[in-house]
Amino acid sequence: MSARLRAMAMFAASAATALTIGSTAAHADSGSTDQQGLLKGSTTASYFWDDSSGRAGDTGLPAAGKPMQKGLVASPSWPLMTEGYVIYKGKKLPFFVGDRGPGDPSNRGVMLDLDAKTFAELTGGKFNPDTLGVDGVAGEGHIKIEYVVTKWGGGVGKKSYPVAFSTGAWAEKDDSAMTKQVSVKNAGH
Repeated sequence: MSARLRAMAMFAASAATALTIGSTAAHADSGSTDQQGLLKGSTTASYFWDDSSGRAGDTGLPAAGKPMQKGLVASPSWPLMTEGYVIYKGKKLPFFVGDRGPGDPSNRGVMLDLDAKTFAELTGGKFNPDTLGVDGVAGEGHIKIEYVVTKWGGGVGKKSYPVAFSTGAWAEKDDSAMTKQVSVKNAGH
């Protein structure tokens, strides 16, 4: 393939990804658990909300360049714009990877940082816009969740079970196809 054709293919892929970004949370499946996925697993999840104000330790706009929103999660190793859903106590909500993290907690097995609004909905808490935290969960900041990846993002990152931020997998391009479908029928039940 010529350099020009490769460049055009890369531009088309980038445009397709850009078109997907804005509607990721809206079109992600939030109903049926009888769906095919690319990767299924479980991990401990924390939460964050990064409104770019500098409050509560936030650092600015998330890595994918999209504003903080419900459904945006941080992963220490998956490619940005990876899509899927998380399940907690039978509740299932869509996600897309829009940021990097958690940092050090990933060394202790916390491999997904959910947005605070998703965390609140999963746990029955309430997002507090003044503190950027979740109220009504008795101080609970970590939950054990199941995850299903339904689409890998096209950028750098590891297309596999999540690994700690300190491994540097978030900065390496994984060109593996990783198209083997796994059955996730009745996941979370």
